[in-house]
Order: sequence, then C-alpha cells, then structure tokens
Amino acid sequence: MSEADKTRIRRIPLEVINEGRIDVIDEVLTPGYSEHMPIPGFAPDREGLKGFLRALRTAFPDVRYTVLREIAEGDTVVQYVSVTGTMRGDFAGMKATGKSATWTEMHIVRMRDGLAVEHWGIVDMLTMLQELGLAQAPGVAQAA
Repeated sequence: MSEADKTRIRRIPLEVINEGRIDVIDEVLTPGYSEHMPIPGFAPDREGLKGFLRALRTAFPDVRYTVLREIAEGDTVVQYVSVTGTMRGDFAGMKATGKSATWTEMHIVRMRDGLAVEHWGIVDMLTMLQELGLAQAPGVAQAA
C-alpha cells in the first residue's frame, strides 16, 4: 500500500492546495481525521483543515507546493515540500505584505484503509516570516 498511500497523500499539496480543490480532502481524509499540527483558529479535524487551506489560498493566491521527497513505510507517509507564495491577503492575524516567500515543510501522515487518519507537520515559519518582511534574523538590522 505504500505507493498507493503516497499517491493519495500527494493529492493534498498538488490538487487541494495548488489547484484549490478543497473537496478532494473528503476523498483523502477519514471523517474522524485528527490534526496534530496546531492551527490557531481552526478545529483539529477535517473541517478545520478545509477552513485553514481556504484561508491560506486567499492570503497566498499563487501558493505552490512542490513535493521534494516522499517516504512511505507501514501505515506512515512522510513528505518534505517546498512552498512558494505571495502574501496578497491577511493571514493568521498578519497584514498582507505583497512580498513573496519560499519555505519548507515536513508532513507525517498515518494512513488506515487508504485514507489519512492523522497528520503532524513542521513548517519553517522563520524563513517564511523573514522573507515576507514580518520577522528579522537575530543580529540583522531591518531595512527601512
């Protein structure tokens, strides 16, 4: 099932996020799906993920995920992805900057019967925030 699981999970970045096909989530995640990556303001379930991804695509209308690496073993799929986007709208309490950013993310998904049941993720927020002009590296003066 590892190759089939990778193919199914790949639909999230490629179809749901890149193409905006939020409905595909219902084909990939179980109704009892649990989100273990904190997403402030959104429930840790399938509906919460849909809301978050709508907000992401609204704030970053040109968002693009590229799957760089995938590993599947047993009931687990791991993806390492690169993300690019231009912040055209407010997001997670941050005002739109109009700037573009590229960052990486790591996702771990547990599968059961061909569907995702749980997800954990790590996002390189510091790189994203620095490139959007919302944070600066320690010891680096911010440009005026």
